[in-house]
Amino acid sequence: MFKLSDASTIIDTALAEGRTRGLAPLAVAVLDAGGHLVAYKREDGAGIVRFDIAFGKAWGSLGMGFGSRELTERAGKNPTFVTVLSAVSGGRMVPSPGGVLIANEQGHIIGAVGISGDLGDNDELCAIAGIEKAGFRPIAKLAD
Repeated sequence: MFKLSDASTIIDTALAEGRTRGLAPLAVAVLDAGGHLVAYKREDGAGIVRFDIAFGKAWGSLGMGFGSRELTERAGKNPTFVTVLSAVSGGRMVPSPGGVLIANEQGHIIGAVGISGDLGDNDELCAIAGIEKAGFRPIAKLAD
């Protein structure tokens, strides 16, 4: 079962990783498997649109069944499809690394993390650190 305490561990670890790496201020959203917000934090100095981006990375990952890195790669190969996805989802999908699925020990998807604030690759590294610290398995790409 995915609990608020798990989401808090993910967020706090992701933010600590960002500080260790000297990244720009981050915003971190954790969603359950149904796409509902479980927890969110925004560091001082993170822009006001960062929530929407972080949420969109996580929500899009859940909606497609793979991390937003995979969505980014697919956008490069088929931009029309991603444009349609954006329209169908009401603009909630953000094709940029930083959205990572959370899997339990059995490999079932139990939620997703979305981070915005720095380069997508750095956002993703922080999401993975948080997921692992909480004892779950991060899934950023289909090959994971």
